[in-house]
Amino acid sequence: MGVSPTATKMSLVPLTAALGAEVFDLDLAAELEATEKAGKPTPNLATIIDAFPRYQVLVFRQQSIGREQHKQFGRLFGELHVHPSKRHASATGDREIFIVAADAETSMNNGGLWHSDVSCDEVPPLASLLLLKEAPPTGGDTLFANMNLAYETLSPPIKKMLQGLRAVHDQRQDLKNYGFEPRAGHEYPQSSHPIVAVHPLTGLPLLYVNPAFTTHIEGLSRLESRSLLDMLYQHVSGNPDIQCRVRWTEGTLTMWDNRAVQHYAVWDYRPAVRTGERVAVAGTVPPASWVAN
Repeated sequence: MGVSPTATKMSLVPLTAALGAEVFDLDLAAELEATEKAGKPTPNLATIIDAFPRYQVLVFRQQSIGREQHKQFGRLFGELHVHPSKRHASATGDREIFIVAADAETSMNNGGLWHSDVSCDEVPPLASLLLLKEAPPTGGDTLFANMNLAYETLSPPIKKMLQGLRAVHDQRQDLKNYGFEPRAGHEYPQSSHPIVAVHPLTGLPLLYVNPAFTTHIEGLSRLESRSLLDMLYQHVSGNPDIQCRVRWTEGTLTMWDNRAVQHYAVWDYRPAVRTGERVAVAGTVPPASWVAN
């Protein structure tokens, strides 16, 4: 169980003013067992569910949960999402678990570009929950960026220009980033989403493009699209004021609001090994355009 030296009951301690909180003194295995017996979330888990949209990133340390409890925790937030790589007929293994792994033979680590998970889906996941199974001796952090603040820190003329624009997100773009070719018989989702989306719970505007999945902005020339996207990507990656950083250890579970944040997995530990298992929560509505008042 994650323990804070001074806490006597569960507490949430912010990581930065921009986003993120670490949860102390919470044994997820015990809480999930109690939830299953009671048929409803424990008071602690109810607090977590309520706090999630506010903090956007929650970190739980020293957790000992199996796959089924990992999935049970995800289901407190909604139905589970199946990654596109698990949707074809020949897929093997647990369809609701996505393996994240890197070692000395890896050519590019998972999450090595700023992104929100599977933004190519018509209805992308609303949340992701990654449980680290093996941590490198040093390095391997993940950066998270608040996409509401990414939008709010743009200048008024750029905000005005982005209103009404849409961009295409394509899984084949993500495959190309990793050096993979599309396979026959596999479906690769492609969707058009507003560049400025609205969070379905908070109503806040969100910048919704990323270099892993976004291919182009509809209605613009190739030069215009690339120039604008590159500027937006640099605005996110080069702005530490809107970010937080999570340091992983074995047994750390981190969950993030996939609608509200982007993340970047730092690959500074090669040739060491880093492995984890991710559960994603299915979204319920496609990203909708935010309309300025």
